[in-house]
Amino acid sequence: MSTTANSTPDTTRRAPGLKARHIHFIALGSAIGTGLFYGSAGAIQAAGPSVLLVYLLGGAVVYFMLRALGEMAVRMPISGSFAEYTRRFLGGWAGYITGWMFAFEMLIVCLADLTAIAIYMRFWFPDTSQWVWVALTLLIVGAANLASVRWFGELEFVFTIIKVTAVIGMIVGGAAILVFGLGEAGGGNPLANLTADGGFFPHGAGGMISAFILVLFAFGGTEIIGVAGTEAEDLSTAIPKAVNTVPVRILLFYVLAIGVILLINPWRSITGEVSPFVQIFDTLGVNWAAALLNVVVLTAALSAINADLFGAGRVVAGMAHERLAPRVMATTVHGVPVVTTLSLLGVLVVGVALNYALPAEVFTIVASLATFATIFVWLMILLAQVASRRGMSRQERAELAFPVPLWPFGQLFAIAFIVFTFGIMVWQPDYHTALLVGVGFLALMSVLSALTIGRRAARA
Repeated sequence: MSTTANSTPDTTRRAPGLKARHIHFIALGSAIGTGLFYGSAGAIQAAGPSVLLVYLLGGAVVYFMLRALGEMAVRMPISGSFAEYTRRFLGGWAGYITGWMFAFEMLIVCLADLTAIAIYMRFWFPDTSQWVWVALTLLIVGAANLASVRWFGELEFVFTIIKVTAVIGMIVGGAAILVFGLGEAGGGNPLANLTADGGFFPHGAGGMISAFILVLFAFGGTEIIGVAGTEAEDLSTAIPKAVNTVPVRILLFYVLAIGVILLINPWRSITGEVSPFVQIFDTLGVNWAAALLNVVVLTAALSAINADLFGAGRVVAGMAHERLAPRVMATTVHGVPVVTTLSLLGVLVVGVALNYALPAEVFTIVASLATFATIFVWLMILLAQVASRRGMSRQERAELAFPVPLWPFGQLFAIAFIVFTFGIMVWQPDYHTALLVGVGFLALMSVLSALTIGRRAARA
C-alpha cells in the first residue's frame, strides 16, 4: 500500500467534542476497574509477591502497544482508529477481524460489568432481581452515549475522579499503617511479607507465568485512548499526553497499590473473599469499608460500560464508512453514531435476559470470554504499526510527530509477550473454553470477512 494513500487526510473524522482533560481522564481511568479492585486477588494467589513483576511486565506491554497506536493516530487521525489502521497496513481481512473482535471484546466486558453491577447492588437491595439493575444501568450509559460526545466525556471524567480518589486513599491509608504502626498489621519489618511463606516466588516461575493472563485482562480496554483521541479538540497534543501517563498510572495504581497491600497482608490471606482494598480499610478500623468499596466498584463498572460502549460504537461506525459493516451504522447525529450505539444497546439487552434466567452463573460465563479478544486486538495494533513503518521512507520516519520509543526492540518485546500469552492459554486448562470461543469467533468472522470484502470489491 502506498504511503501517499495512507497519509491522505480522512474526511470521515467527526467534529471534535472531547477536551484534553477528557482524553487524559479516559486514559487515567481505562486501566482502573474491577480487574484492580477485585481481580488483583486472583493474580496475587497465582504468583504471590512476584505478581509485582507481572504488573510491571504487563504495563510495559500496554505502554508499547499504546505508543504504537499513538504513533499512527497522530499521523493519521481517522474514524475507526485501529480497525482502519490494520485494514490499511495489514489488509482487508485484518481490519475486518480487528474491528469486530474489538466490538466483541467490548460487548463481552460490558456484559460482565453489567452483571457485576447487579451483584454489587445486592449489598443494599438483596431482594431486588438482578435484571432490574442491569436495565437501569443500560438506561444511564445509553443516554450518556446517545446525548453527545461531550456528555460521554463528562460522565467518564466524574467516574475516574471517584476511582482515582479511592486508590490514592488506599495507598495513603496503607502508608499510614506501615509508617505509624496502625492496626494489627502495623509495626515490625514492612518487607517481611514479601519474603515469608515461600519467598518472593512461592509458586516458582510457573506461578508467576500463570498470572500473566489475569494481569493483561485487567489492562484490557486501554486501547480506547486511540478511539477517544479521534474526538479530541487538539489531537496532536491530547493523545501523546494521555499515552505518556501510562507508565505513571501502572506504577501508581497497580504496582504501588498492590505493593502496599502485600506489605501489610501476608499474600495467602488475600483470598478474594473480600477485595484487597477492603482489607486495607478494615486494618485502619474503617468499619464501613465494605460499603465504601461497593460505591467505588459500582463506579468502576459504570465507567467501563460507558467507555466500552463508546469505543465499540466508534469502531463499528468507522467500519461502516468503509462498507465493512452495514452502511446504516455510519449514521450520525451531532457526531454520535446513533444507529450503531442503539444496536449495541440492543445486544446488551441480552444481559438483562441472562441476569433474569441465570443470575448465579452469568458473570462466570461472560467474564471468561474476553481475554482472547483483548490480547488479539493488541497484537493486531502492534503488527499494524510495524507494517506502517515498513511503508515509510527514511524522511517520513524522521518526521513522525510521536514515534514509538526503543524502536524496534520495544515492539518486538510486546509482540513476543502477547504470543507467549496465547501459549499460556493453550497450556492452562482453565482458559481452554475462552480459547475455543475466541478461535471459533475468529473463524466465523473470517468467513464473513471473505463474503463482505468480496461484495465490497464487486461494487467498487
